[in-house]
Amino acid sequence: MNRTLMAVLALVAWSAGMFGAGWAWRGDRAEGVEARQRAGASAAQVEQVNQTRATEHTQAEVMAAIGAKHEEDRTAAQAVPAAVVAGVRDGSLQLRDDLATCETSRLSEAVAGSIERDAHAQLRAEVAAALVQIGRDADDHVRACQAVVTEYQGVARP
Repeated sequence: MNRTLMAVLALVAWSAGMFGAGWAWRGDRAEGVEARQRAGASAAQVEQVNQTRATEHTQAEVMAAIGAKHEEDRTAAQAVPAAVVAGVRDGSLQLRDDLATCETSRLSEAVAGSIERDAHAQLRAEVAAALVQIGRDADDHVRACQAVVTEYQGVARP
């Protein structure tokens, strides 16, 4: 009976050992699958972050270009008042009647001398130059704002 008992015990021990080995193998395999899933999720997350960063860099470059264009327009606009004043003085630019009538009543007074009339004409040209400058600055701002809005709308749409 010793032999039979030993054979049964050996069979039980062997079965327990195989069960333990299977259990360990199953656990290792499950950990491997879980590790691969985590690695896949991490890779997808990294790809998403890289895509988001690329989009942000593209947006930043476009916004920088818009800002640079706006600054170029502002720099170019500084020469406008002098050109308008020179154009009004040499006659190549004509002011509209509504601006010209601002000072007509004062110019037509009999008391106004030629010096005062020249001063009013010069002031009128300078006022026209300032108005053109303001209009151009406003146009430049509107163009820059429209470019920013257009860029954001283009990004928001797929």
